Amino acid sequence: MDAVLESHAQKVVKFVQELLLDEPDRSRIGPALIGEQIDVVLRMKPAWGEGLDRAAITEELVRRFSMWIGRDGTLKDEAGHVAWLDAERKHDWRLWRRYREWLERDLPSDALDALDRSTNGILGLLEDPQRPGDWDRRGLVVGHVQSGKTANYTGLICKAADAGYKIIIVLAGLHNNLRAQTQMRLDEGFLGYATAPSPGDTTTIGVGEIDGDPSIRPNYVTNRTDKGDFSTRLAGSLGISPEQRPWLFVVKKNKTVLTRLLSWVQNHAADSRDQETGRKLVTKLPLLLLDDEADHASVDTGEQLFDEQGRPDEEHSPTVINRLVRRLLHSFTRAAYVGYTATPFANIFIHDRGNTREEGPDLFPSSFIVNLAAPSNYVGPAKIFGLRGSTGREGGLPLIHAVSDHQNEAEGSGWMPQGHKSHHRPSMDELPGSLHEAILSFLLACAARKVRGQGQRHSSMLIHVTRFTAVQAEVHRQVTEIVRGISQRLRRRIGSEKLLADLHTLWDKDFVPVTAMIAGRGDDPSISPLAWEAIAAVLPDVAADVEVRMINGTAKDALDYADNAGRGLKVIAIGGDKLARGLTLEGLCTSYFLRASRMYDTLMQMGRWFGYRPGYLDLCRLYTTSDLIEWFGHIADASEELREEFDMMQASGGTPKDYGLKVQSHSVLMVTSRLKMRSAKTMMLSFSGQVVETVAFHRDPVILGSNLKALRSLVEEMGSPVKVTPIRRPRPDTWHEWEGALWDAVSAQRVVTFLANYKTHPEAHKTSAAHLAEFIDSMARTGELTSWTVAILGGGDRRTVDLGCGISVKMPKREKRSSTQDRFSIGRLLAPRDEAIDLEADAWTASLALTREMWRADPARSQGQEPDTPSGVAIRRVRGFGAAGVPARPDKGLLLLYVLDPQLTQAELPEDMEGVVGFGMSFPGSRSGVKVAYVANNVLWEQDYGSSE
Repeated sequence: MDAVLESHAQKVVKFVQELLLDEPDRSRIGPALIGEQIDVVLRMKPAWGEGLDRAAITEELVRRFSMWIGRDGTLKDEAGHVAWLDAERKHDWRLWRRYREWLERDLPSDALDALDRSTNGILGLLEDPQRPGDWDRRGLVVGHVQSGKTANYTGLICKAADAGYKIIIVLAGLHNNLRAQTQMRLDEGFLGYATAPSPGDTTTIGVGEIDGDPSIRPNYVTNRTDKGDFSTRLAGSLGISPEQRPWLFVVKKNKTVLTRLLSWVQNHAADSRDQETGRKLVTKLPLLLLDDEADHASVDTGEQLFDEQGRPDEEHSPTVINRLVRRLLHSFTRAAYVGYTATPFANIFIHDRGNTREEGPDLFPSSFIVNLAAPSNYVGPAKIFGLRGSTGREGGLPLIHAVSDHQNEAEGSGWMPQGHKSHHRPSMDELPGSLHEAILSFLLACAARKVRGQGQRHSSMLIHVTRFTAVQAEVHRQVTEIVRGISQRLRRRIGSEKLLADLHTLWDKDFVPVTAMIAGRGDDPSISPLAWEAIAAVLPDVAADVEVRMINGTAKDALDYADNAGRGLKVIAIGGDKLARGLTLEGLCTSYFLRASRMYDTLMQMGRWFGYRPGYLDLCRLYTTSDLIEWFGHIADASEELREEFDMMQASGGTPKDYGLKVQSHSVLMVTSRLKMRSAKTMMLSFSGQVVETVAFHRDPVILGSNLKALRSLVEEMGSPVKVTPIRRPRPDTWHEWEGALWDAVSAQRVVTFLANYKTHPEAHKTSAAHLAEFIDSMARTGELTSWTVAILGGGDRRTVDLGCGISVKMPKREKRSSTQDRFSIGRLLAPRDEAIDLEADAWTASLALTREMWRADPARSQGQEPDTPSGVAIRRVRGFGAAGVPARPDKGLLLLYVLDPQLTQAELPEDMEGVVGFGMSFPGSRSGVKVAYVANNVLWEQDYGSSE
């Protein structure tokens, strides 16, 4: 019966949405108008009204019509490309039409239109499959983590098949569970039937229920079962002729599987040979090879050498998965490769000229990079963790709880100590209270969702605390025991008083204020306060429904959400690396996450809690370590900056190669899969267009005193400042002010001398004074960064420090974030507005206009109201490249200096210490290509940041 009600509700939503789309004034779309249109639909179909939850229907439609979506950004290289996709080619695209209609159950019309535009854009960047001759297109689609990339590539596959691509290969992760999950989704969205090992043994599902015409039904090779990957049996029996409908292969990135597939292509599908090399070629079947999680395993982590003319060593032997993927592509004379990822760092590090005789060109996305815009209801790193500000992270949501009770102070001891081995056995006696609270938090979230009418929706909890299967098994046993005990006490009402009191306390202390805060923002009209009595009434049934599962990478672990659509799974999933990447946990409410990798791309992929949380964002919780909270903050900042860079390059007509060079020399993104290499490697870094700031400081009083002496020497050399407190800059309709002193036209040599005298902490990789000095010196020799604005900034009613030459500034406060025996770290040194201190009014206005343009481009990155101050990225862009009416000043750098009050840092510094000097440097954008060498040793890197696997 529940499934029937769900079906009726979906139909009402669909028809009312269609009626509302005809409303010319979108501002009228609210509960009253929606109620009128529900009445219209129910007059036509009264049976749909039986048991209909009108409030839930209304909330869903209000949510759909309050969402807004930006537009994708694209960097492209049109060399060799022939434009082909027009309206006439799309007339009979039935595969796409039925997929769009199927998505109408869950997506608003604006989102469907955006998906249509996006997939048209990507397909149009590929080649016309009917175009004769040889062609090869390589592209990358970058989406946000858990933002709907699967829907995008399913739509692309439907359109590509409609257009005439005959062989469609999807590379779906490294493990059976992810491959099976991807197969199931493509069964629903593309094939229209549930694939099975026996031909003809299929059940119509998904899009097949909308249009099941056998004449358009695609063929399948792989199936959704545990052993459904491409097999030796299939390889021996499968034959394809050019006249047949498209064939779908969903395969793992596995040496054995890809070797079989390559052998089949060369022995059964090939119809020609290369005249020079004798290589077998497929000329009649255009290939679309889609690489899901393209940054994982597909990238060649060996180092290909180039000669003095930049020509690649054609005898280079790529790593195995990379080699097999490239050989597959190289076996087709007409081929298109599209990688999908949320973490493109490793892909963009691929050399754009990489090439070998047997494998052909490397997988660098030379044709295009598309940056998918997520809708405004997407919850990503910036929304959860906020972005950095001078007083800490700003704009984040209060959904995160720091965990520290999983290990003891004694090294290597406790329930789940960092660096534990496979033989570790966590003791139930040491079970952390934070884990027990997280489980209670999940039960409360499930109960609240049920009270809100989302009881038939899936709810999941993630527990990711170890990569070892044996340790996971013990965690699974312990969590199962805890959940069973909770359920029995609640259901039998025996010994449940303390448990109910704990749940009530957690509800009042944590959930009530967070719900009030998020409801007050108005982002989601369906989020509103709930009474404890309503929660308590459903807790026994909710607890009884919770299942605890262990996820180890087999297909049966691909959680059977689709098979439980009517009742809604409530599942606690326990796993490690196989759970961390790619596998979707639907309705993820609670995460308990202890893994300590610091690789940017690995951490982002582990962030399964990003995504869409309609009607229950306030119920979501993340329990993790303070280190991981800090690192996810770094990721949010770095990802934001890279996307802004992408937007600017798009506006200036940049190509994927331009962006690749930018990312490859980005000082922040040294943490990437490029460093899986086994020996010391020299990275060439550029600081152009970036801001760097000291956030890690020595605790040695002698070194801190020496740094203060270096600042006083710089002040003495610069002489009298051109401006002292207050430093004022004109802005449209107002003035901005800073406290401190400012000098103009300071020579590069004086800045370099200061850096030579200043000792940065060895752990401050991004702000190495020696590397910065070398970079500035190199730039100055090309005529850039020759003239510096230097500002010493203070503020507040705090102690002052005398810097000589009549300069005295108040010492600002920056709180300690973490500390070790020899260093302490703060959140951020610069206030965001400080980078604008040297801008005249016209440059400030141009920078603000550019900031707002980027803000509107992607609502998933937008925080609150439209910006009223320019971003640092925009300031550096305008400073380096100019804007309308604003001259470019690549010669002009900005050095910002701060003397922190040592007694307000909480870093336990000596009482007689005068001050802690920190600096920030804002570098204008540049096209000069100047870089400096940075040597990174992989062994030391993994000790510091953890393995990327």
